[in-house]
Amino acid sequence: MAKNLRKEFKTKIAKDLMSTLGYKNQLEVPMLKKIVVNMGMGEAMSDSKYLDSGLNDMKTITGQKPLITRAKKSIATYKIREGGPVGCIVTLRGQRMYDFFSKLVNLVLPRLRDFKGVSPKSFDGRGSYNLGLKEQIVFPEIKYDKVDNVRGMDIAIVTTARTNKEGLELLKALGMPFRK
Repeated sequence: MAKNLRKEFKTKIAKDLMSTLGYKNQLEVPMLKKIVVNMGMGEAMSDSKYLDSGLNDMKTITGQKPLITRAKKSIATYKIREGGPVGCIVTLRGQRMYDFFSKLVNLVLPRLRDFKGVSPKSFDGRGSYNLGLKEQIVFPEIKYDKVDNVRGMDIAIVTTARTNKEGLELLKALGMPFRK
């Protein structure tokens, strides 16, 4: 990315948030804690290539090796066995987290079809934001020709904000395009 979001947050954005939210100490200002990217792949039980291609897509998107999530219980109607692979997850922290957030806000979200902004109602009550994408092909690293299946993913942006209002102000300051 051209600009370093982490440095900009520490120098400029944190000071703006201090005055906006009325804090006296800079340590009170909310900040990003981690970003968790989750991709469910229930079909991986029957097809191991489905799991491998999903893991490769996730690794390409996040720049980090994903952890395979496994089923806790067997569910006969969905043909899921206990301990079988059902998805993958990546937890991003530090510089990778800021780089991924910058890529998400500046490149990925504007590429979505009919995009008018993300919903301001997707906060969890404690200042963290959840976002779902229907297809992984909106990421610029994914080559459309090499995609065998379109997979969705969930992105959880965890912040140190105590309320939804603080989380909203933080994400707005970082450049997240919210719907009016």
